[in-house]
Amino acid sequence: MAVRSEQIEKNLVKLTFEVTPEKFEEGKKNAYEKNKKRFNIPGFRKGKAPRAVVEKYYTEAVFYDDAINFVLPEAYDAAIKEAGIEPVARPEIDVDEIKKDENVVFTALVTTKPEVKLGKYKGIEVEKIEYNVTDEDINKDIESAQKKSARIINIEDRAVQNGDIAVIDFEGFVDGEAFEGGKGENYELEIGSGTFIPGFEDGVIGMMLNEEKEINVKFPDEYHAEQLAGKDAIFKVAVKEIKTRELPELDDDFASEVSEFETFEEYKNSVKDKLEKAAENRTKMETENAIISKVVENAEVDIPEVMIENQIDHMVEDFSQRLAYQGLNLDSYLEYAGMSMDSFRAQFKEQAQKQVKGSLVLEAVSKAEAIEVGQEELEMHIIDLAKQYNMEADKLKDLLRDEEMGSIKKDLVMEKTIQMLVNNAVVK
Repeated sequence: MAVRSEQIEKNLVKLTFEVTPEKFEEGKKNAYEKNKKRFNIPGFRKGKAPRAVVEKYYTEAVFYDDAINFVLPEAYDAAIKEAGIEPVARPEIDVDEIKKDENVVFTALVTTKPEVKLGKYKGIEVEKIEYNVTDEDINKDIESAQKKSARIINIEDRAVQNGDIAVIDFEGFVDGEAFEGGKGENYELEIGSGTFIPGFEDGVIGMMLNEEKEINVKFPDEYHAEQLAGKDAIFKVAVKEIKTRELPELDDDFASEVSEFETFEEYKNSVKDKLEKAAENRTKMETENAIISKVVENAEVDIPEVMIENQIDHMVEDFSQRLAYQGLNLDSYLEYAGMSMDSFRAQFKEQAQKQVKGSLVLEAVSKAEAIEVGQEELEMHIIDLAKQYNMEADKLKDLLRDEEMGSIKKDLVMEKTIQMLVNNAVVK
């Protein structure tokens, strides 16, 4: 294939490539077979008119769009391989005038992966990071499990105290007017949780069962709903129920109930082991991040805006999916937060830019160091994955597509690259 490559500007290439008349004819045949049942031509049953008749009736161009869609993917892939470029976004493709028995000429504006100018990446100096597990950490974890196992009992003979669960009806007013989202019924409020704005929970403390009261509060100056930020408000509150937790004793019975261990001592030791492993992982992750951050900072790269926007797309989609798990949707969230989609996306821009640059720099380091993953390493990783999914490795391999295998291999290269940077770093 004859491919012409022209650098339009930094990270933007114009590709010109051709498809032979024979290949385009194959595309038109495919288009006819795909669409022939749609055509209703006098003298023929629907879908039975020969292609030549259809082209004469509608003009030959009737099949051009579908023919282009048929031949373009293969032709474009071959063109970028021949030109030796790496696209990072969908290209803008145009087709020249199509003439009978002549090559069909395409032009594509392709945003390409930017060149990374690496700085120092070996011998990076970082401060030692270390997290130690204390008795207080262990006790907090156990107290959390104790709280989850507590028995909830109703209180009728005393006022609301800190730590209680108050079941309340409430309605908020600003300047005498009720505001959206300021009303609730049978709401279970744990006193001391900090769920509501400052002053609200303190106002509920001391209320008796079935008591009604007005609580004066002020919304924080930095509040997600701009129309309420910094405003004085009055909440009308009625206490419907008062509940408290009756905590179980921290003994062997408790241990056997919340864990697989028979004694409290064994359970406590398991909590310590779990927290120490988490602290070790946190130390490892933050040390790696500190090293990577300096390597990225030392590098220079001019990132195309489309790469940042694509990363923001992924981040917005991830946020939207997490909302969906909670039964919410993004449009409702934006309306409640008083944000437009543009302002919401703008929040992710700096983080997206860092993530894109980090990925590009690590990839450049792996190339500079010729870091690769062999077939044996890949096979061992597939075996480990199969164990996690409780299935046979061969069956997992059959399920993984080439694209997924490529992604796994890329991740393994990144892991080896990061480990190389850590091994060559100086921890002070």
